[in-house]
Amino acid sequence: MAQENLQRVREAQHGQSATNPGPDNKPITSVQPDADVPPPTDQGNPPNFWNTFSSQHRRIQPGGWARQVTVREFPISTTLAGVNMRLSPGGVRELHWHATAEWAIMLTGKARITNLDDHGRMFIADVGVGDLWFFPQGNPHSIQGLGPDGCEFLLVFDDGRFSEDDTTLLSSWLRHTPPGVLAKNWQAPESAIQKPYDIGPGGKWIFQADLPPALEQDQKAAAQNKPLSPHDFAFRLMDMKPTFKTKGGEVRIIDSHVFKVSNAIAAAHVIVHPGGLRSLHWHQNQDEWQYYISGKGKMTVFFNGTLARTQDFEPGDVGYIPKTLPHYIENTGDSDLVFLEMFRTDTFMELSLNGWLKTLPPELTAQTIDLDPLKTGDLVKQDVPVIPA
Repeated sequence: MAQENLQRVREAQHGQSATNPGPDNKPITSVQPDADVPPPTDQGNPPNFWNTFSSQHRRIQPGGWARQVTVREFPISTTLAGVNMRLSPGGVRELHWHATAEWAIMLTGKARITNLDDHGRMFIADVGVGDLWFFPQGNPHSIQGLGPDGCEFLLVFDDGRFSEDDTTLLSSWLRHTPPGVLAKNWQAPESAIQKPYDIGPGGKWIFQADLPPALEQDQKAAAQNKPLSPHDFAFRLMDMKPTFKTKGGEVRIIDSHVFKVSNAIAAAHVIVHPGGLRSLHWHQNQDEWQYYISGKGKMTVFFNGTLARTQDFEPGDVGYIPKTLPHYIENTGDSDLVFLEMFRTDTFMELSLNGWLKTLPPELTAQTIDLDPLKTGDLVKQDVPVIPA
């Protein structure tokens, strides 16, 4: 955008042109100030890359609740979908599996997870705040909230079309299997298996149960028929040293190089201190799905040609950037901005503007962006993922 056009837009933003005396949803305007009055560098009307769990329908059950952001609620989000779930103490997300892989991070409390690996061996562990898990597609698993407060977590699936209403539930499967078949499968009289048919046709999904026994007791019981799985389907994120750490914040990259079983989803856990910047960059191999955990920030995405858009993010919000599109995230609050970057791949990849410019011949950079060639070498102070204020 030419300099004179930028100046005209700036003047319009502070004059009669920007007034809005008609009906307006003030709460929405207040959380999206950069959509209401965009920066003058924004251009055109590119796709909306902001959504939030806070506006989604919560399905509340005895034992907990869930809400989801999928391609149906967020059309740009074609590669990944997210589910936010809470379980009460003892609440169970029942035994089930998906046609997709499941990646998760614990947001509050504690939970017990189980997963049956591809060779029929059981994995059981307790997880707490900041811990991750990964269940490959087709692996049956469960999640149960522990005391004293249950838990809340984020689930990410490697298909934007995923839905919590389209999972294989054990209770529903049995409910829709003829009694004679179940009796034959279990070598039991039909009179002994009436209970599954008393469950509603939709299965239990989330239900309230008693708190489980000690972890060691459950592990011992699971190992009676087969050895426990040698694979660790949980990952202690905050025990990991930051992959990158600067005065501006830190980044932990979690892909199959460090979390061996996570062969379908890679992630970065990012902390940006107040005033700091997740530097201008892009991802060359996959679209990016974001989840904001705490703090406040804003992001501008450049959609090529002449399109650019800025949107604001708070806890519970979701962002999405198609692969190769450059963007940044700036902390606009007075506390740390903490968010996740998620990718449908086993390997995290990133290229940065600063890294690119530092490796180019200085005269080429200077001529491209009209800088004094003698000053080009001082233009890029550092090539790091998070730049301090």
